[in-house]
Amino acid sequence: MADVQARIKLIEGIQLLGESGSGHTVVMDAHQDLGGRDMGIRPMELILMGLGGCASIDVLSILRKGRHEVQDCVATLQATRAPTDPKVFTAITIHFIVTGKSIPEKAVARAIQLSEETYCSASAMLGKTASIHTTFEIRES
Repeated sequence: MADVQARIKLIEGIQLLGESGSGHTVVMDAHQDLGGRDMGIRPMELILMGLGGCASIDVLSILRKGRHEVQDCVATLQATRAPTDPKVFTAITIHFIVTGKSIPEKAVARAIQLSEETYCSASAMLGKTASIHTTFEIRES
């Protein structure tokens, strides 16, 4: 797999524009307490969202390869950070809500397990400092 690239450029104050190697952008900023204007996502929120996106793509791909009819997948994440610098994540909870037709609980559990143990790069990295706990529910469409 090719290297991942990004570029971060100052907009103004402490507000930053992140540009991905694939050509997408995101505005980042800090809270006012740190000199920001709170006009963009905070970098640690972006990391948490990256974990949620990585795990969700895995779960969706695995379930769809198993020919399960998934209509929706929502992942909500909550993280606790260390009280002192560097304020790494120490605990993360991911809750998946998978909606579809007759999706077996066993299939969702297995998809999440495969993501956690084999496929999700973000989970593998963040798991070095944080305990990651995953729950799920299935909704019938």
